[in-house]
Amino acid sequence: MVPPHRTVLAAGDNLHHAPPLADFARAPHRTAASDARDDHDDDDDGTPARGSAADHAAFRTVTLALHDDDPAQDFRVAGLLATTPTGRTVTIYAGSSLNTERQAVDGVRDAMLIGLPALLVVVAAVTWLVTRRALRPVEGIRAELAEIMGGDLSRRVPQPASRDEVARLAQTTNATLAALEKSVERQRQFVADASHELRSPIASLRTQLEVARAHPHLLELDGLIEDTVRLERVASDLLLLARLDAGERPRAERLDLAELVRDELAHRSGDRLPVTADLPDEPLPVSASHTQLARVLGNLLDNAQRHAASVVRVAVHRGAAGTVTLDVADDGPGVPPADRERVFTRFIRLDDARTRDEGGAGLGLAIVRDVIHRHGGRIEVGEADGGGARFTVTLPGATHPDAHAPAAP
Repeated sequence: MVPPHRTVLAAGDNLHHAPPLADFARAPHRTAASDARDDHDDDDDGTPARGSAADHAAFRTVTLALHDDDPAQDFRVAGLLATTPTGRTVTIYAGSSLNTERQAVDGVRDAMLIGLPALLVVVAAVTWLVTRRALRPVEGIRAELAEIMGGDLSRRVPQPASRDEVARLAQTTNATLAALEKSVERQRQFVADASHELRSPIASLRTQLEVARAHPHLLELDGLIEDTVRLERVASDLLLLARLDAGERPRAERLDLAELVRDELAHRSGDRLPVTADLPDEPLPVSASHTQLARVLGNLLDNAQRHAASVVRVAVHRGAAGTVTLDVADDGPGVPPADRERVFTRFIRLDDARTRDEGGAGLGLAIVRDVIHRHGGRIEVGEADGGGARFTVTLPGATHPDAHAPAAP
């Protein structure tokens, strides 16, 4: 007899387990391969020939007690028929106890029931600690940003020394705060300058009206009209700048720049000096807003009329790479190289144009630059032939007759 977990028995043994096993191996499982064997190997009743065993065993799960005083156990038993050389047919049983498998499963289950809750607690604690440590810089950024948005935009969020996503988040946040601070400062300066520019004509109008009410014979209609026109121009310029800052895109159309210059010159009145035009006969089409481009030309001519000594010149010609160029020049004192970028700043007037009557509001050239940039062009300041200032506007040309390219944002 082999150990209890694996048992080999013979059918003729008079043991306690024999009745439950019965004789289930008498009809073992057969396959086509075994059926194809020669008939002389087995008898007609399926009994193996002398000195041989059946090809296949039968399997069954049974409950057995190996000894009278042993508890019954579940066995997985295989039964195999065999015939001895003397002609005796026996059944050989081999079984394996299922208790070992069940004990292993029970042991694993008990271990999981006992250890899994403790393991989950440890994992949860480690996860919480690691997550808290990893998100601590994020919390610092959030807290600092909450305080910054409540007041001082010059402050910045703490930036970790690491080179991970949190550090990049802090860097991007600081860049956003810097841009926001610059935008807010620019807006405040714009409002302050606009208030200052509007206050002067409004105060002048009020003064003249109060004097006229007290002394009607002292009423100067020319002065009232001049201040009203100035107030209207400043308000119009401020409105256009606000619309450009808001990202409004001009409605572009195909137009001939040379023809636009001819029309604008024909409708101008009250110029102090004559305007000399050098315009080609061939059309030079561009894709732009007629109203805004006419505003650009008007502002450049007004600026030239304000500073010119004897003449103002306008020229339109084809530039390089399919562009169209507009030149407005005067013979005045010109623009010093150090001020050629600064002259486009809003509410900036150079030293020789500080007075209200001579220098304007300081918005004309700023409007010119913003409009030209919106149309995908550029503007440059140089020195004119024979002295003076030359403003050169370069715009992309419209190559196709039906082209209606949108203006650049």
